[in-house]
Amino acid sequence: MRPTSCLLLSVLLCFAGGASADTLLVERAQQKAHVALPERGLSAAQVQARFGAPAQRLEPRGGQKAQWPTIHRWVYPEFTVYFERDRVIDAVLNQATASETGPKPAIR
Repeated sequence: MRPTSCLLLSVLLCFAGGASADTLLVERAQQKAHVALPERGLSAAQVQARFGAPAQRLEPRGGQKAQWPTIHRWVYPEFTVYFERDRVIDAVLNQATASETGPKPAIR
């Protein structure tokens, strides 16, 4: 191969890698729009009444200092809910497969 061809091929491969990652982020955002997630501010009792008991309740994290609130996490098959005290602060979709690029797995 000529040096010009190698350079062109390298540039194309760089753009191809970025395009696949962008597509994945778009697909994840579209999927989130179709999944009912607990809204911010709901109580833990409201979440459990609406979505049932979680598949797993992870160990609380944080709380070492007054300005670091304790965060509780409930794992459902499709999403994980994060609580500060007993109120939802966020809910995120779980990875569909272990090879999927997306949110980091929960710290256990």
